[in-house]
Amino acid sequence: MSILAIILIATAAGSLLSLLLAAVVALSARPHWVPVLVSYAIGALLGASLLEVLPEAVLMKDGNIETVAKALLGGILLFFLLEKLVLWRHCHDEICEAHGSHGHSHDHGRSALMITVGDTFHNFVDGVIIAGAFLVDFRLGVVTALAIIAHEIPQEIGDFLILLHSGYSRTKALLINLLTGVATLAGALVGYFALSMLEGWTPVLLGLAAASMLYVALSDLLPGLHKRAEIASTLQQLVLIGLGIGSVALIGYVIGNGH
Repeated sequence: MSILAIILIATAAGSLLSLLLAAVVALSARPHWVPVLVSYAIGALLGASLLEVLPEAVLMKDGNIETVAKALLGGILLFFLLEKLVLWRHCHDEICEAHGSHGHSHDHGRSALMITVGDTFHNFVDGVIIAGAFLVDFRLGVVTALAIIAHEIPQEIGDFLILLHSGYSRTKALLINLLTGVATLAGALVGYFALSMLEGWTPVLLGLAAASMLYVALSDLLPGLHKRAEIASTLQQLVLIGLGIGSVALIGYVIGNGH
C-alpha cells in the first residue's frame, strides 16, 4: 500500500471516528463524559508533541534544535494570531460564544459561523500535520493521528452542541461537522504533495505540528480543567492525562519494535 493511501485512510478514518463518537456522546446528552475525554486528549497531545514529534524533528537529517525551536516558537504565535482572527471576524461584542453566552436561547447562527470557519481551518491543518508525520516515519504518523483523533472527539462534541445552540437541527449539525471534516483530507493531500517536493522543510513542519498540539492542549483545553478544582477531580484529571501520555508512548514503542 502506498504512503499516500495510508495517509488518506488514516485521515478519513480519524475524521469519521471522532465525528461518530462525538455524535453518540452529544446525542446521548451525557456532558459529564466531556471532561474525561478532554483530560485524556491533553495527555495524548502533550505526549505526541514532546515524546514523538519534537525529538523526531531534531534528529532528522535537515533538523537541528535551533531550527525546530524557532518553528515551535513561531507556530505558537501563529496559532495564537489565527485564533484571534477567527474571534475578531465573528465576534464584535462581549456577548458571543467566544466570550461566554449570557442567555440560553439560540444565537441565530453567529456561533455556528465562527465554529464552522475555525473547525474547517483546524481540520485542514490537522491533515497537513498527519501527512507530514507519515512522510517522516510510519510510527510517527500513527502516534500523531492518534493524538489528533483524541482531541478531535471533545472538540467535535463542543462544535455539535454549539450548532444546536445556534438553532440547527441535529441532522444539519451532524452534516456540517461531516463537511468540515473533509478539510482534513484536503490538508492531507496538500501536505503530501507539498512536502514530497520540499523535503528540507519537514523539520519545520514538525515544529509547527508540535506547536499546534501544545497550543491546543495548554491554551484551549487545559484551562477548562480548572473549573473543577476539587481534589478528587484533580486526581482524576491527572490520571487521565497520564493515560493519554502513556497511550502515545505505548503505541510508539509497539509500532517502533514492529518496524
